[in-house]
Amino acid sequence: MAILSAIYRKWTGTSLILRILIGLFIGAVLGLAAPGWTFIGILGTLFVGALKGIAPVLVALLVTASIAKAGSGLGSRFGTVIFLYIVSTLTAALVAVMGSSLFPVTLNLPEGVQAASAPSALSEVFSNLLANLVMNPVSAIAQANYIGILFWAIILGFGLKLAATESTVRLISDLADVVAQVVKWIIQCAPFGILGLVFTAVSQSGLDIFTTYGRLLLVLVGCMAFNAAVMNPLWSFLATGRNPYPLLWTCLRSSGLNAFFTRSSAANIPINMALCKQLGLDEDFYSVSIPLGATINMNGAAITITVMTMAVAHTLGIEVHFVSALLLGVVATLGACGASGVAGGSLLLIPMACSFLGIGNDVAMEAVAVGFIIGVVQDSVETALNSSADVFFAATAEYRNHKKQA
Repeated sequence: MAILSAIYRKWTGTSLILRILIGLFIGAVLGLAAPGWTFIGILGTLFVGALKGIAPVLVALLVTASIAKAGSGLGSRFGTVIFLYIVSTLTAALVAVMGSSLFPVTLNLPEGVQAASAPSALSEVFSNLLANLVMNPVSAIAQANYIGILFWAIILGFGLKLAATESTVRLISDLADVVAQVVKWIIQCAPFGILGLVFTAVSQSGLDIFTTYGRLLLVLVGCMAFNAAVMNPLWSFLATGRNPYPLLWTCLRSSGLNAFFTRSSAANIPINMALCKQLGLDEDFYSVSIPLGATINMNGAAITITVMTMAVAHTLGIEVHFVSALLLGVVATLGACGASGVAGGSLLLIPMACSFLGIGNDVAMEAVAVGFIIGVVQDSVETALNSSADVFFAATAEYRNHKKQA
């Protein structure tokens, strides 16, 4: 038993980032050298599945407990972080419009793709959002519907605040602490999970994707990198007046790296909450703002929707004027806020944006098929941008609040 305890202390005492990088390297080597060892990929499946399974329970308990215990003074921070989530997503869409205009890309659209269940209008996106909002709370947790989880957790939190005894509130808070401890144990397994995820990606896709869709990927990843490295820090600087890059690096390293491989904003919620705690943010604040960000802070999704739509327009020879491009950015922003927090969630909103330019659903769904082909890179970078920005803007809002109080 003493030996196991010593091994565990040594394991947890080593930098998690270093362990993840080692797992990444081993997974890539095994993916190239032994692609037939598919059992290695199970490690990634188990890791992502565990995070996805525990995250809805963690969010429900944390938000409920935080609202029940919360004092005053949270309103201004929530206003700031929501503004940053929305305006940064709009900025990302406009960056994608400019990038697509400067570096136009055309697609070799595959034939015979069936039109699937994708929303064809913005009204349908908002209708789905409202339906998810009032979903049965047990079903919301079971289906990882974070809009519904947030809604009911806030309602229950206020109910506890007004009607429950202090011991009941303490019980909910203790349960949240227990689940948070379980999350810490799961996160310690991240190096093995990353190893499995990288092995699967490399063994299945190899390097062929870069030769076939290299130009499209360059535009997508370039727009996302520009937004992450320039536009988001600009908004943070305007809000706080302080150098945003140390915080940005921390968020990309500790949140973005994990999100890149899990490819799920929802699965990265526990990791983001752990990072917020490490940064010393107020738990009452980040326990609500982080799951909210996983739902509406969709910088990468707005870029994907816009770039893919513009690529279809260029392929069909449709001229997109400045005003139309600007409105497309707004449509992509609103649609991105309704994107699912799972891998590939933004791709099914491409037909909605295409319909704005008069492009039919059949053609748009062919672009969706291309999106799934490049998804191993596109969705990874998109999720890394989305999820790391959740923590980045939550911290920015808190730092701005500190500055105002100073």
